[in-house]
Amino acid sequence: MPLELVTVRCLQDNYAYLLHGEAGTALIDAPEAAPILQALRERDWSLDAILLTHHHADHIQAVPELVAATGAKVIGAAADAGRLPPLDISVTPGEPLDLLGEPVEVIEVSGHTIGHIAFYLPQSAMAFTADSLMAMGCGRLFEGDPAMMWDSLSRLNALPPQTLICSGHDYCAGNGAFALSVEPDNVALQERLAAVDAARLPCAPATLQVERETNPFLRVAELRDRLGLPEADDAQVFAQLRQMKDAF
Repeated sequence: MPLELVTVRCLQDNYAYLLHGEAGTALIDAPEAAPILQALRERDWSLDAILLTHHHADHIQAVPELVAATGAKVIGAAADAGRLPPLDISVTPGEPLDLLGEPVEVIEVSGHTIGHIAFYLPQSAMAFTADSLMAMGCGRLFEGDPAMMWDSLSRLNALPPQTLICSGHDYCAGNGAFALSVEPDNVALQERLAAVDAARLPCAPATLQVERETNPFLRVAELRDRLGLPEADDAQVFAQLRQMKDAF
C-alpha cells in the first residue's frame, strides 16, 4: 500500500512533504517548523525521520526545532555532511535505504548544488527532487554546470512515467510563463497552466509524464529546432534553455 503523502506549504514558496505509513512518519526537507508541526498535530502523527535533499537554508533551517520537538532522526548526503545539520544517518547515491518499511533509491542530482540528492520510493511511486527537477522547470545552477544538471535530469527522467515528482518550490507562475514563451503551441502546457490558474490543480506534485509534456527542460528534443540548434546535442540544448530562463 503506498505511503500517505501530505504537502506542507512553508515560507513564501517552499514545499515540504510528510510521508506516513504503519511504520511511522517521515519529512522531506525542513524549511519552517510551525506549519510542519501543525500538520503533524492535526493528524496526531509523530515524526520519526527528516530527509534532507541539499544544504540551502530554506531546506534545512527548521531541523533543530523539529528534532528538539520530535526526536526525529536526520538523514542526508554523506558527501554534503559538512554543510548539513548533524546527521544520524549518512547516505550515498546508489546505496540502499529503508524508510518506513519501503526501499528508497538515493539519486545523485547535483547541479543546483554539489551533493544534492533526490529520494525515489518505487513502491509508492514518488520522487522527492527538491531543487533539481521542478514543476515546469529546474533549479538554478548555483554550484554545478549545465552538463551536470542535464545528467541529473536525465537520471530522473528515466524513472517510470507515473512517478509523482515532489519538488521543492512553487515557482509555477515564473516557470509556466517561461515554458509558454518557448513553446506557445503546447496544448498540454496550456491546459496545465489553465488548471493552476483556476485553482483546480496544485503546482506540485505532478507525475513525471506531466513534466515530460510540459517542462521545457525535459523537452530538449522537441525544442531543438525551435531554438535554432539543429546540430546541438541534448546537453547543449539544455544549456541554451537554462541561459534563456536565467535571463527571462
